[in-house]
Amino acid sequence: MPIYHPSICTQRDPKLLVGCGAHILDLQTVVKDGILGGAQKLDLKEMIEELESSIEVPSVFICPISLEPMQDPVTLCSGQTYERSNILKWFSLGHLTCPTTMQELWDDSVTPNRTLHQLIHTWFSQKYLALKKRSEDVQGRVLELLDSLKKVKGQARVQSLKDLRHVVTAHSSAKKMVVDNGGVALISSLLGSFTSHAVGSEGVGILVNLDLNSELKKNLIQPTRISLIADILNEGSIETKINCTKFIKMLTEGDASTIENVSSLSLLVGLLRMVKDQRHPNGVTAALTLLRTLCSNESIRKQLVGIGAVAKLGGALSGLNAESLESALYILDVLSSLPEGRLALKNCEDTVRNLVKLLMKVSEICTRFALSILWAVFKLAPEECSVLAVEAGLAAKLLLVIQSGFNPELKQRSAELLKLCSLNYPDSIFISKCKLTRTIQ
Repeated sequence: MPIYHPSICTQRDPKLLVGCGAHILDLQTVVKDGILGGAQKLDLKEMIEELESSIEVPSVFICPISLEPMQDPVTLCSGQTYERSNILKWFSLGHLTCPTTMQELWDDSVTPNRTLHQLIHTWFSQKYLALKKRSEDVQGRVLELLDSLKKVKGQARVQSLKDLRHVVTAHSSAKKMVVDNGGVALISSLLGSFTSHAVGSEGVGILVNLDLNSELKKNLIQPTRISLIADILNEGSIETKINCTKFIKMLTEGDASTIENVSSLSLLVGLLRMVKDQRHPNGVTAALTLLRTLCSNESIRKQLVGIGAVAKLGGALSGLNAESLESALYILDVLSSLPEGRLALKNCEDTVRNLVKLLMKVSEICTRFALSILWAVFKLAPEECSVLAVEAGLAAKLLLVIQSGFNPELKQRSAELLKLCSLNYPDSIFISKCKLTRTIQ
């Protein structure tokens, strides 16, 4: 008859570390208090599936074969413990060794490790019940705050909104609770012509974190609310600015017809200010992302040119990261499709110089946008712009594009630009501009 060897978890101190931190589970205590047995047990498999991805499971509960929590632990004659189905499969493959120690087994029988099973079940039950309690607490807190918002005013209203925003950002279950219990309509009703910026900032901070359907979005796109959001964006903290930007972007998703309804000169000015303030890269990225969406509308493109977007975006190019740079170049490329956009580009020498510097520097997409913008400017004023661009090093950059692995369309555009540039110079001088003098000699 095989000798039973206790598993690793029962060879230790009778007190077992069963959680993260310093939570100790004493076997005698849990038996005495009736935690093990007595009450109807929760389904272990369901608890593991719900909890495993969100908590760190103690290593003694993990099967060495599957590296997953054990539901039916059994111990071998070697003293090692495994999930029953895993070790039986190991034996069915012809192995008569212990998978952990690789020592030969004199007996392939398995002994249920009931103590470890009880510990596993108790540990998961505690975590599961705590999770459910927190969830119920969150739901109760959401309902309490929504009810409070119907009654309070002034600073008390601001505090209730702030508390609700913290709950919503911390717990995913709270988001659905707000939507399902009329929270969107309630918060929307607080956003109007006479709403303080403190209330508006907290309200937008909540709404931007919710999953809104098309009907809810439609109800939010009201002139007074959009005007308030634009004002808050211009005057709020950087966190508020980003929330307002993301919120307006969210309102336009899936319905291009709403773009003109959410845009205004005040909003566009605020977004360009965010782009200029490069102390906050997240704000720059958010602003450019929204501007990229808004400039799909022709009337908004004209407004952007009218408020100096070309010069502002062109001047910011050198300080942008790759993601923001692609959006900025896309916007400039779209604006260059307008006659007034091309004229603004021609009159902005810094933008032309920055575009030349970007060729072959970041990505093929950025190079394509930069070439497209330069081409639009060259067509407007070939002599003036080509001289400025060549002096900034365009000819050498174009040769690099032609010799690169970029697509044929880009190479063709580069060759055409290079030919256009050469018309303003004698051959010997243009060759020097291309930095080919040494090669020819």
